[in-house]
Amino acid sequence: MKLNWAERWVVNNPFRALQQRMEIYWMKRRVGRLQGGIVLEVGCGRGVGAKFIMRAFRVSTLHASDLDINMIRKSKRNLAAMDRDGIFLHVADAFRLPYRNATLEAVFGFGVLHHVPDWRGAIAEISRVLKAGGYYFFEEIYPSVYRNWITSRILLHPREDRFESHDLKQALVELELPIGDILEIPRVGLLGISVREGGSFLFNGESQCGTEPARHRHQWNERQDDK
Repeated sequence: MKLNWAERWVVNNPFRALQQRMEIYWMKRRVGRLQGGIVLEVGCGRGVGAKFIMRAFRVSTLHASDLDINMIRKSKRNLAAMDRDGIFLHVADAFRLPYRNATLEAVFGFGVLHHVPDWRGAIAEISRVLKAGGYYFFEEIYPSVYRNWITSRILLHPREDRFESHDLKQALVELELPIGDILEIPRVGLLGISVREGGSFLFNGESQCGTEPARHRHQWNERQDDK
């Protein structure tokens, strides 16, 4: 679902860029560097997240996609030549990703799922393209934020089958992407790191093997120590 003018303003202002940078570095502290392979960002907007992902995780190849071709054009204008090195921008629907099964090392999505009418289908598609042990890094908000009496009048979102915390977590487990690390404000939103089942993976530098990752729970108002 494409954004309206108000939503574009929300995601394209300096405060949003600062928030995204902080979120990406929180994610990076949990898993360290991503080694080799292709990394994808869905819903890249104007390219701010792609730039921070490259700097934080030092990935060699990042594909940044968005459903709106105008956002891809904006990304091309906003990313300097130095920032564009290793970043490939393209139009794509999160529900129909143009990749073969089990080909990506990681997928990033910042506030994408709550815009997708079939959000479960989008998670299934992300699970399909991730390699076993690959990471799904995501940020999402709940309906109480974007469908209250103010925001529902100015922001454009699907109205049916919206997810709360339990719905999202359950769908991730059912679609082989159980959450390994989470930072959540109840009834507001969460940051999460899911791991595609069937491989080995790292959290905080410690190897975990098998299909069930070690689980950690944090609140946003708690102090997070670097590890």
